Order: sequence, then C-alpha cells, then structure tokens
Amino acid sequence: MYVVYLAGGIASGKSTAARVMESLGACRIDLDVLSRTVLEPGGACLDEVRDAFGDDLIDVRTGRLDRRRLATVAFSTPGGIARLESIELPHIREALVAQLHQMALSGVCDVCVVEVPLLDRMGPLADLADEVVCVTCPFEVRRVRARERGVEEADFDRRAANQPSDEYLCDHADTVIENGGDQEELVAAVRAWWDGRLASGWSRMRGEGR
Repeated sequence: MYVVYLAGGIASGKSTAARVMESLGACRIDLDVLSRTVLEPGGACLDEVRDAFGDDLIDVRTGRLDRRRLATVAFSTPGGIARLESIELPHIREALVAQLHQMALSGVCDVCVVEVPLLDRMGPLADLADEVVCVTCPFEVRRVRARERGVEEADFDRRAANQPSDEYLCDHADTVIENGGDQEELVAAVRAWWDGRLASGWSRMRGEGR
C-alpha cells in the first residue's frame, strides 16, 4: 500500500485535498485524531504522561486527560515539549503502523493518505511514508479564509506560529500543491497529482533526489 503524508498549515486547504484523495479511492487517517486515541484512559501512553507531568492532569472522575492543561504545562516547562514528544511519538507510531497494516491486509485500498498536523515533528514516523505532499497557500490568504470560517485572528496567528512554515514544508516535501486560487483549482491540482501517480504505478518518491 502506498502511504502519503499530507501536510499543510491552518486554512491551507490540506483537509480539502485529503477529501479529494479519499473520493478518488484513498483511505484516510487523521494523525491528530490518532494521537488523541493513544491518550485514552487505560493506555500505557497516558500512564507515562501522568508520571512525567503530574496526576493533576487527569480528571479523577473520568480518568481522562486534560489536553489543554497538558499543553500549558508542557510549553511552560523547560524541555517539556521534547519530553512529551518522546513519550507520545513511539505510541503514535505503533498505532499508525497497526492501522496501516490492517488496511493493507484487508485490501480495502491501495493508497492511504495520512493528514499530518506537524511535519517537523514526524522524525520517528518519517520512514513510513512513500511520499510527502504539502499544500501551500499565501499566509494572508490563509488568514482571510480562517476568518471567514470564524477563527479569530489572534487564534489563527497563535496556531500558525506553532506550525512549520511553507518554506519548511516545501523543503521537506516530495510534491508541492499550491493553493492560492479557488477550490476548483485545488481539486484539479490534486486530481492531476493522483493521475500522475496512478500512471507511474505508485512508485515510491521518498529518497529520490533527496
């Protein structure tokens, strides 16, 4: 099965591109959603997070993690983010490998697109991808799109600041899809990419010329 990592900043059009790929026959995994599942009550990852950052992050009634509080603690603790990632990423990798393996065995699809929220933090998972595709869009266009969706500018700026820049994405991608136009143009670009890969027999892109 051909595995595509799809990256892009907030309001870049990444999710739209993922939906187009899915409509063309790809399976779809949202890594952000998957990362939340490894922190469900009773899991080893949650136990490790609690040991590292404190019992007060866990709701005593439900056993669930207060993710917002965890983020606050991790960002305010020296080395906290690196520590959190060192705990989470092995569990996320294990869950992703299991899901990809299950899809491959079932034969439900030949291509799987994995939506990646933070490409710069994918080190331990990088080898699982056959290709990295990024969707880019001018920053001010993204800001306007986000505002039209009800995202306050301060929230947009905060979230964008914590994401890799388009320059970083382009430097680390095998394919760049520019999304400065309308949705029809993005759909056409994704379809053109799909048709090209289909014609090539979905040959692996990672490592070519890199």
